[in-house]
Amino acid sequence: MPGPAVDLTVAAMAPITDIRLRALVRASGGPRYAVALAVDALGTGLLRPFLLLYGVTVLRLSAPVTGIAMTAGIVVGLVCMPAVGRWLDRGARSTVVAASMLVRVPGVALLLATPAGHAWPFATAALFLGIGNQAWPAAHAALVATVAHGRERDTALAAGRALRNAGLGTGALIATACLAGGAPALRALAAVTGLACLAAAALAWSVRLRASAAAVPAGDRRTDEVRADGAPPRMRALIAANVVYVFCLNVPEIALPLVLVSQLHASPVWSAAIFVANTVLVVTLQVPVTVLMSRFSRRSVLALAGVVLTVSYLGFLAATSLGHGWGAPAVAVVSVVCTLGEIIYAGSATALVTVLAPAHVLGRTLARFELSTGFGLAVSPAVITALAPHGPAALWGGLAGATLLSASAVAIEKDQGTQPKDSGTGPNGSAVSTSGALSASS
Repeated sequence: MPGPAVDLTVAAMAPITDIRLRALVRASGGPRYAVALAVDALGTGLLRPFLLLYGVTVLRLSAPVTGIAMTAGIVVGLVCMPAVGRWLDRGARSTVVAASMLVRVPGVALLLATPAGHAWPFATAALFLGIGNQAWPAAHAALVATVAHGRERDTALAAGRALRNAGLGTGALIATACLAGGAPALRALAAVTGLACLAAAALAWSVRLRASAAAVPAGDRRTDEVRADGAPPRMRALIAANVVYVFCLNVPEIALPLVLVSQLHASPVWSAAIFVANTVLVVTLQVPVTVLMSRFSRRSVLALAGVVLTVSYLGFLAATSLGHGWGAPAVAVVSVVCTLGEIIYAGSATALVTVLAPAHVLGRTLARFELSTGFGLAVSPAVITALAPHGPAALWGGLAGATLLSASAVAIEKDQGTQPKDSGTGPNGSAVSTSGALSASS
């Protein structure tokens, strides 16, 4: 959509008093990019939640072999993050997003071509899918950080998460309705996923958004945030805390079903209801809560998220002590608090990183942060399943203690460097060049 340049700086400096859909779409990368995100999320939702089922049902692999192959794909996929960060720091934006979508296409093709009983092709397919899933968040955050600034950036990141969750949830619902078709239905869903990723990649690439390399003033290169060697800021406490924070993302999918079914002997319907409620709450509340929290500093909000998550974990501990009968409803009620903590965390964490990162290392900084996210998501199932047999106190008490410690570390870590402390300003000196979807300058 060629058109005149859109100056988002003035809008970013104004207080956010309401949510304007058109401005939000513009700040998120433009309508074409929003469609790309929706198509990609919808296609991903058709297969991603059922990849384990695909390996077991279609390829006739054992559950342990399938699980190991999927985990290996996720972990090995993390290795690509340093390269993604360097690519982003050379100015690429929409191209990296498109590549993260496109790399899933050969993964889906391998799934469709893998003969029954063959684990290695399935593991390779999981690797391609893992690379795409790991690279996308950093690439998307860098693109939004280039287009939008200040608190408008926070809202745009929140809107992207809400849109993605809506697409994933819709895709999962469609896939669930199709599962009665057995193995042929799963193959068809995989084929549609590949086509969706291909279409989304083409749409994202057509946006053609780049950021010019930003020159950081020489006088700023001796501070802690912009280091003399040009490396990304360390943010050690924030990155370490993030590994613990992201456990909350696997609580509805892993911890609660495990507790409800194996410890409280409740119907699996409770787990399904909690998962659906989590998705609906994220989709409907992510943007409003992020806007509401914009009156506080991002670091304070992130610390608050840790406190809310800690309270929810202690609530789960109390709920499970009620035993069969009242235990499951109590867990469902507490899960709302946990989801609220997740929403606050997701609305502040990446936004805080984009503020702390100097423009010339934005990509590498985001890559390091997403590396910690991926690592946390990879190890959390093993940690949760290892703690659960030792009782509710070990599981929920351990998560509560670790999360509260992480929140304290986030709160006391100092923000130093060239950027005003958590002020909402964007990377210094970034400039944007686009062809087609959007033009902006900062």
